[in-house]
Amino acid sequence: MPKAQRIAFVCPRFAEGGTVGGAETLLKNLADRAAAAGRQVDFLTTCAQSHFTWENTLPPGRRRIGNLEVHYFPVDSRDASSFLRVQQAICQRGNFTPPDEELWIRNSVNSTPLCEHLRQHGDDYDRIVMGPYLFGLVYFAAQIHPNKTLLVPCLHDEPFAWLSIMHNLFGGVDGFLFNTEPEQDLARRLFQVPAEKCAVVGMGLEPFEADPRAFVARHKLNSPYVMYAGRREPLKGTPLLCDYVDAFRQRTGRDVKIVFTGSGQIDAPPDLQPHILDLGFVSEQEKREAMAGAAVFIHPSVNESLGIVLLESWLAKTPALVHTRSEVLRWQCAQSNAGLWFANYPEFEEELRLLLEEAPLRNAMGAAGREYVQRIYSWPSVEKRLFEALDKT
Repeated sequence: MPKAQRIAFVCPRFAEGGTVGGAETLLKNLADRAAAAGRQVDFLTTCAQSHFTWENTLPPGRRRIGNLEVHYFPVDSRDASSFLRVQQAICQRGNFTPPDEELWIRNSVNSTPLCEHLRQHGDDYDRIVMGPYLFGLVYFAAQIHPNKTLLVPCLHDEPFAWLSIMHNLFGGVDGFLFNTEPEQDLARRLFQVPAEKCAVVGMGLEPFEADPRAFVARHKLNSPYVMYAGRREPLKGTPLLCDYVDAFRQRTGRDVKIVFTGSGQIDAPPDLQPHILDLGFVSEQEKREAMAGAAVFIHPSVNESLGIVLLESWLAKTPALVHTRSEVLRWQCAQSNAGLWFANYPEFEEELRLLLEEAPLRNAMGAAGREYVQRIYSWPSVEKRLFEALDKT
């Protein structure tokens, strides 16, 4: 019998019928796999669905969803104005004090009922797995049973990671499940995390087949297109992507379109807007066929700890362009030989032109990406790493 037979997973959000972001997807899928392997898994989350309002929109209580017993707990009331005031100072690397940091984390997303559940039932669990690191809920829940808590930080090199209070979190838990080696290296640099507490696990992806002609035919596309999937916001780099593609079209005269899937407003120059196909939320099959038909998948975010959509694009045999400031995405491209990285517009133009013009190179990179994902991020490989970390004493 596994040493960690009874496990609680803790994450601020869980959505029925699907997850709502990379960290939520990761925690849910790891929990699913542990439960499918015969371990007893509870998933502890809040009644909130929106990461903007954090309102309690789901009823509290316990429900069976697939393999998981999901427990929903209300979010605490909070002083949002104080939270946003300090957060702005943190993001701008302005003036703030340790008491300000404490004010910020206490007015982040918290759930006293969820933490009380852990206090009352913590002895029922062999392991408690929680993440991501950024939320008050995780910060305080990790202090309840630190000797059995594993943190899935989803860590980025961002202002929040440099807060002094984060040393309490990273210094207190029993171990870590990282997504990639660069994320692990960052944690060790920032918090002097001992190597013996670290495991690089990641998330598994199921291989799929997608016809690259299907999406093109369905949407009657007569020009090559690049693709982005995910949230559209400055932190994800989508305004930069639109500016660069607009400049590329004007400077090279090439009729290149952009296909977007996901949520959020697209901030694009007026001249580019007629050449954008915004699909919003789509089915998995539609997304996969869009990826397969794209000439290049572009992931301009600088804050990633894994890059799930990047890995999905490689399963669709599509090469990638990523921003050089994302150490994780750059590392993924170097490990796989399936992507290039740019630091500025001239590099972006040169690399996109190369991939559009050189079909053999494009195809070889796409094939290398698929082989890499199937080798490193197959579920059997990830489960082996996950269960070794859970059962480690």
